[in-house]
Amino acid sequence: MARAHGLPAVSVISGQAAGFRHRARLAIRGRLGSPKLGLFQQGTHRVVHIPNCSVQHPLINRVAGVVRRALVEGHVTSYSDTAHLGLARYLQVVVERSSQSAQVVIVANSATPEPLAGCLDLIRERLGPELYSLWFNSNRDRSNTILGPDFHHWYGPASVVERFGGAAVHYPPGAFGQNNLEIAQSIIEHVRGEIPDGARVVEFYAGVGAIGLSVLARAREIRMNELSPHSLHGLELGLVQLDPASRDKVSVVAGPASASRLAAAGADVVIADPPRKGLDLQLTEYLSETPPERFLYVSCGLESFLNDTEQLTARGKLRLGALTAFNLLPFTGHVETVARFERVQ
Repeated sequence: MARAHGLPAVSVISGQAAGFRHRARLAIRGRLGSPKLGLFQQGTHRVVHIPNCSVQHPLINRVAGVVRRALVEGHVTSYSDTAHLGLARYLQVVVERSSQSAQVVIVANSATPEPLAGCLDLIRERLGPELYSLWFNSNRDRSNTILGPDFHHWYGPASVVERFGGAAVHYPPGAFGQNNLEIAQSIIEHVRGEIPDGARVVEFYAGVGAIGLSVLARAREIRMNELSPHSLHGLELGLVQLDPASRDKVSVVAGPASASRLAAAGADVVIADPPRKGLDLQLTEYLSETPPERFLYVSCGLESFLNDTEQLTARGKLRLGALTAFNLLPFTGHVETVARFERVQ
């Protein structure tokens, strides 16, 4: 791709190869008194137990061990995909870097947390200061979706807080967050370096504001678009903590990127960090027809990125100016690609 667009060879930025995962979702399966916490064997619902996974932050392994013992002592059944019976389905753990404590979510096949109350109390007691917050999530659907829509707050603060060289970024338990925070921070620093001082910035698929809030100091104003209610809640928690001058720079455009594309009108720099499916078609068409001076695309799906690049450059008004790859998921064939598109003068 770089050769086709007249660019130099793509550099790949890597980080730690062990203990780098600060966020994990582990399936819970197995028999009463002998639960397994880990990952599904490829193509199955059979769980591979990973009590000492070397790529996870050590605290995630510690939490998983405490949760497993609490499930056993609390006589909590594990979920069965075939029968759609059993309580405990998944464990989500997020480690906050500053406090080195964990936001813990137990996902269960139950409408309320009461059947797991004893288990939740054991987790709180045994993790002690290593526990940042504790949540129950209800997921009663017969599907592969991990989190259900309903969260019950059991203990601790409402959100994990991270900083990536800028304002505080808040992650409620239902909001998306990257698991490799070292490389995520490198991506954000890279994007920040691509924004001219005083630029009018628009960010699509902004999430909780990990990029937008971290580049705020360089922007004259920034419009942030997001669809997810959980991410919008996290973004609002971050905005509340800004000083008045910084808060006045920010406006939030809620809804799908396709319907919010006109937010890009008049922007100097547009940023997009979409899910794996890539950009919404209507946004791609708008940017290719009415391009900003600079478009920064953070892609987590190579196939969709290749397709979007073809569409973005098809009208000859945008050109691909730079490519950088980030090794966000070591030991896999995946890289996160950051591209800079430039308006053709």
